Amino acid sequence: MDLGISGKRALVCAGSKGLGRGCAEALAEAGVDLVLNARGPEALEATAAHIRARYGVKVTPVAADITTEEGRAEVLAACGQIDILVTNAGGPPPGSWENWTRDDFIRALDANMLTPVALMTALLPPMIARGWGRVVNVTSSSVKAPIGILGLSTAARSGLTGYVAGTSRQVARHGVTINNLLPGIHATDRSLSLDQGVSKTKGITMQEAEQQRSATIPARRYGTTAEFGAMCAFLCSQHAGYIVGQNILLDGGAVNATL
Repeated sequence: MDLGISGKRALVCAGSKGLGRGCAEALAEAGVDLVLNARGPEALEATAAHIRARYGVKVTPVAADITTEEGRAEVLAACGQIDILVTNAGGPPPGSWENWTRDDFIRALDANMLTPVALMTALLPPMIARGWGRVVNVTSSSVKAPIGILGLSTAARSGLTGYVAGTSRQVARHGVTINNLLPGIHATDRSLSLDQGVSKTKGITMQEAEQQRSATIPARRYGTTAEFGAMCAFLCSQHAGYIVGQNILLDGGAVNATL
């Protein structure tokens, strides 16, 4: 399917690996030029070189911490015209409610709510002025079905979900859509970290930890970054202009819900 976005320009955050890279590659395959952000310069440059070579699009890597004001300013200065925004940032570490402090919550909010809001505040007005734009926020299945040990992430991303619910409906008339992708377990560094936690807590091998977690998913496997990226690219396409303010689960059926 021709997504109709060849020649557009996208900012993809946390795009050097994992789900962010999956989104970046899918957009590049559709002909979209990229501003690619991540904190680690080596992985970022390697990903940028791979995408240029494979897909023939322009890629501008910006190594910066997008969750800080200074990092956002550096990224936005390199952006130029942005038609597509994909926000993404790693979640806070797992833990338990009795140990979280106010500072823990502030850090989670800065990374997983306030950073996407700040990027939208900066980039939505020019999208509105041009009459077209796409925003996809990578959140978590935990905003639909809370995961206790991920309470910091759930709280912050739920705040973002509420913000998007209202804002998306205000900008839709201008040809700009905002939607959220809610990943379940995918084969990324994040899932590896969580597998390690299960392995340590239960005294089992990493393979056994993955098998146990896979068994909780109706699809009986972890998701891939490629299939996650494909959904992101579709939401950014010309065919998705009537999808507004939605929270789309990509979790292999793990969330047991009718709606």
